[in-house]
Amino acid sequence: METAQTTAQTTIDPAEVAKFEAMAAEWWDPKGKFKPLHMLNPCRLDYICAQIATEFARDLSDDTPFSGLRLLDIGCGGGLLSEPMARLGATVVGADAAAGNIPVAQVHADQSGLTIDYRHTTAEALAEAGEQFDVVLNMEVVEHVADPQAYLTACQQLLKPGGLMVCSTLNRTAKSYGMAIFGAEVVMRWLPRGTHEWSKFITPDELFALIETAGLTPVDRKGFVFNPLGWSWSLSARDLSVNYVTASTKPAQERPESA
Repeated sequence: METAQTTAQTTIDPAEVAKFEAMAAEWWDPKGKFKPLHMLNPCRLDYICAQIATEFARDLSDDTPFSGLRLLDIGCGGGLLSEPMARLGATVVGADAAAGNIPVAQVHADQSGLTIDYRHTTAEALAEAGEQFDVVLNMEVVEHVADPQAYLTACQQLLKPGGLMVCSTLNRTAKSYGMAIFGAEVVMRWLPRGTHEWSKFITPDELFALIETAGLTPVDRKGFVFNPLGWSWSLSARDLSVNYVTASTKPAQERPESA
């Protein structure tokens, strides 16, 4: 639709999409270009599962605790989060602006015996089409879009009243430049140079302000902290200096307009 296309042009950065499309075939190689995400994924999943379980009163000891929940994984890449969410019972839509990611994700899901609705589309197009979800996973995407406020507003529109958005990104600090750009791209060569732009990183306070302006209520934020000695990640309530994650909810009822 024309409106969705116009909106998408203001938020999708073609250069950012091209970077990830070029790496699409390597999504499921734990030693490839997405090694950092494979290492981080268990920590991300722990946080996501805890937030969904708390918000929707689900018992994580059940085989499929997220049964009955419709979940959107925006910027799904190769499906590193979509697949475990489907295994936990959610009805999953995986969306990505990079067309090359979708067949990679779909083939892997088919090989894994999972039913996931993968689409080459954007948050804005989905919102324009009236799609609604209980949960929106918005992980490591907001730092790659051209207009974070418009993008987060589209994510808010995609949530049902009472819905939950989990959003992670990178803090704009000297430490994040040293670790995420110089360390990961130059020293370790985990990612191609230019994958990240430090100027696009967003501080936690800035992200909370964007989320609130979009119409959501922030309820939590934690840091993802890398331990180079143990080569492992953990959650921290205090250290948000590099990678961090937030949870926010959509009011169950719209506030009445002031008289």
